[in-house]
Amino acid sequence: MEIYLKLIDVIVPVFTLIGIGFYLGKKNPNYDTKFITNFAAKFGSPGIAFYAITSTGISFNLFISFFFYTLLAIIGFAIIGIIILSIQKKDYLSELPPLILPNCGNMGLPICLFAYGKIGLGVASAISAVVIISHFTLGVFLASKKISFKIFLESVPVYAVLIAVGFLYYNVHPPKFIENTAFLLAYSTIALILMSLGIALTKLKVFSLKSAIISTFARLILGPLVALGLIYFFELKGVPAGVLLIQCAMPSAILTYLVGSMYSSKKVVNSIASTIVVSTIVSFLTIPIIVFISLKYFF
Repeated sequence: MEIYLKLIDVIVPVFTLIGIGFYLGKKNPNYDTKFITNFAAKFGSPGIAFYAITSTGISFNLFISFFFYTLLAIIGFAIIGIIILSIQKKDYLSELPPLILPNCGNMGLPICLFAYGKIGLGVASAISAVVIISHFTLGVFLASKKISFKIFLESVPVYAVLIAVGFLYYNVHPPKFIENTAFLLAYSTIALILMSLGIALTKLKVFSLKSAIISTFARLILGPLVALGLIYFFELKGVPAGVLLIQCAMPSAILTYLVGSMYSSKKVVNSIASTIVVSTIVSFLTIPIIVFISLKYFF
């Protein structure tokens, strides 16, 4: 019974905030989320990254280990994605990002926080750091089919990650006023981005349901299997294993749509939007199952 109560404690707050955003988006179709987007990109996400890495008790070695595990997971996702898209005779470069980059920030971080506390947030941040960097490097390359580091160099979260890792490496705790500021930015941003996710679901449309369902299967079913393979191979246990499983089970990241809109054709962007919508909706069913498994076997 205790595990079911814990599951409720984890899932209900996240889905409630997404629901509030969905309600706001439905009530006002012209609801402007630019403030949330700008705040999250320039202040919120850096705050989350810095606080989670420096103030949750993870070590430099643990951070580097999960940075490496996440890279392996993305390679696994990429292999699966290329096979799935090739079978469908789709552009396996431009349409690959939503299959290999899960929504570790908007959904993954709060779920790991509620499931495992501050240490869970710390491990989840190591995974999110890789995904954030991948959006502005690999994601841009796949969408535009050319290498450009301009967006990467202009990404504030990337610098926040690098500075935070520096604190970890030298085992130096940041000043309390910086920690408190990052704390406020982190938790306020988590609430805002969850609501913005709900608002986004009212605006994105499904253009190809069959294709989106296939891609959703690859993201939500095969993704966790890749995580379980890594957990088994590296003999991971406890909170780190549970966090890795949860993060790999997240739906497609909305940021892949934003990057795709900048560089890809309308047909590709529509396909990406379809995958994001369907995978996010289906994840409302799969995430509770994944969290239950994580809490039961990796605690």
